Amino acid sequence: MSTEIKVPVLGESISEATLGQWLKKPGEAVALDEPIASLETDKVAIEVPSPVAGVMGAYSVAEGATVNVGAVIGVIEAGTGAAQVVASAAPAPVATTDVADLTLSPAVRRLVLEQGIDPTKVKGSGKDGRLTKEDVLAAAKGGVPAAAPVPAPVTASASGDRSEERVKMTRLRQTIAKRLKEAQDTAALLTTFNDCDMSAVMATRDRYKESFEKKHGVKLGFMSFFAKAACLALKDIPSVNAQIQGDEIVYFDYVDLSVAVSAPNGLVVPVVRNVDQMGFADIEKAIGAFGKKAKDGSLTMDDMKGGTFTISNGGVFGGLMSTPIINPPQSAVLGLHRIEDRPVVRNGEIVIRPMMYLALSYDHRLIDGREAVTALKTIKEAIEDPTRLLIDL
Repeated sequence: MSTEIKVPVLGESISEATLGQWLKKPGEAVALDEPIASLETDKVAIEVPSPVAGVMGAYSVAEGATVNVGAVIGVIEAGTGAAQVVASAAPAPVATTDVADLTLSPAVRRLVLEQGIDPTKVKGSGKDGRLTKEDVLAAAKGGVPAAAPVPAPVTASASGDRSEERVKMTRLRQTIAKRLKEAQDTAALLTTFNDCDMSAVMATRDRYKESFEKKHGVKLGFMSFFAKAACLALKDIPSVNAQIQGDEIVYFDYVDLSVAVSAPNGLVVPVVRNVDQMGFADIEKAIGAFGKKAKDGSLTMDDMKGGTFTISNGGVFGGLMSTPIINPPQSAVLGLHRIEDRPVVRNGEIVIRPMMYLALSYDHRLIDGREAVTALKTIKEAIEDPTRLLIDL
């Protein structure tokens, strides 16, 4: 007896996805709810759990194919299965790559691509010799014995100094490209800049970081300060937290903060909801949890839905200055950048201060220049004098 594997409900308004990878080979034992395939939607990667315990049967869909919600992509056969593929269970031809030929979890697969590791050259320490995240990280540092090298096909020219590689864009990357271009084509984008003295925030964090972590179980970072500062600015300048919907402007009396996070498959923006009502510890915990989920590939549709304002921290990658693009249908995004010591004038003297450039990109159709500059100035002043965050000034 066999049980069909169907594409699960993917979320509101999401009707199709791309089959990214099969995680089980035909003939392998499968436990109930064990991930057997990964799907890539416009926003996140989703694992398909096995509906029953049994043996992985034949695939109905090849990797890279587009599938609709409810479509049958394979079957689970009755039985106990085996650790490896059996000859009698050969699947229909499936287009795969060197990475997909191995049974890798989505998290391990993303880490392999992120670290640039050839998985065929690394010995796995997991069950049945499968690769774990620790194996990949150790290999990246040169700490895991490599298997015998597998000769790679020659793609370079006769001189051996030029080569090309063509890789199909993932559904997520295609969506990112489409949305960013739509933002440029639709909104009247403009960016205003300011610089910010980080001395006070850094001193505050250094003074309280140990007691903060001891009490709340999370580290005190800079993002919670900027989130709270942004809430002050959005309260004073409502248009920065508004959206154009048709011929109407929608003003929100709450702040759902989209936090741009770098994931292996591209930039994602999970949403911290009602951040204006949260304390520093809750904000740090929420952002930390989303960062971990992004790296593990476990973000859900609900994690990404909505958002009224975005903060993007390019400083973690060393960026000095940028003009971030808004996250439609939002009307503004705050860009943070690296902190570096620079000479500034204080009380008529040249001193060295840890400075950060701030950038606020906004939709000029809705937000006037005066409003944008005032909002960014409010954020700057709150960071340079964190007491303002306590007295709502």
